[in-house]
Amino acid sequence: MSKQIIYVVSDSVGETAELVTKAAISQFNGSGMVLKRFPYVEETGHIDEVISLVKMDHAMIAFTLVKPDIREYMKKMAEQAGIQAVDLIGPIMDQIQQYSGKTPLYEPGLVRKLDEDYFKKIEAIEFAVKYDDGRDPRGILKADIVLIGVSRTSKTPLSQYLALRRLKVANVPLVPEVDPPEELYKVPAEKCFGLKISPEKLNNIRRERLISLGLNDKASYANIERIRDELTFFDKIVTKINCPVIDVTNKAVEETANVILNYVHKRTN
Repeated sequence: MSKQIIYVVSDSVGETAELVTKAAISQFNGSGMVLKRFPYVEETGHIDEVISLVKMDHAMIAFTLVKPDIREYMKKMAEQAGIQAVDLIGPIMDQIQQYSGKTPLYEPGLVRKLDEDYFKKIEAIEFAVKYDDGRDPRGILKADIVLIGVSRTSKTPLSQYLALRRLKVANVPLVPEVDPPEELYKVPAEKCFGLKISPEKLNNIRRERLISLGLNDKASYANIERIRDELTFFDKIVTKINCPVIDVTNKAVEETANVILNYVHKRTN
């Protein structure tokens, strides 16, 4: 007996249709059925071609077509040709429309676009982790955004927050005893953002940090004079780079992120 064939037809790449069809076939103990994917079917002529091939192969069709006229044409032509054709997406779209009272977009490939958006976020998050806290200066030149600041100015959470907006962010800690990486002076200044904070606020943050770690809050890390020295060094570096500076003293991470996103939006437009 010749192998039975199912044509997987879609107005996009056909991944959804193939996945659902494979899930159904698995319930028949992998019955040896062959899937043939036929993507980007968006015109009646394409459907005519599919119908011709399916008739030759004595096959059936599983399809995801979101445009109502193309979907109805597929049903009509399959019925006329005596071909079994299963609409995988139409019925649930109709039910959702009836339930929600909203009209579908009827735009092919939206699931794939959502997937691409998801993977861009994952890539940006991985980038932020890899190039966090100046651990690899090479990331500075690859980044969309470079955050500069002394310790405890929310560079890491801000990097992660911006990564959720699909921006690749590297951050560089500034310490007076350590020269900033050379790459910091090579990246365009408009990509850099200095995070400024008041000495008193930073002193409180660092003291609480030391206490949470079970350490003495009198350590030099939380010493107000030491903090002022660090902030003076910060001012010197951001002035040299000539980048925007954001005062994060009384800002939540989300507020700072919105300031940066507005800068980026203006820059790209």
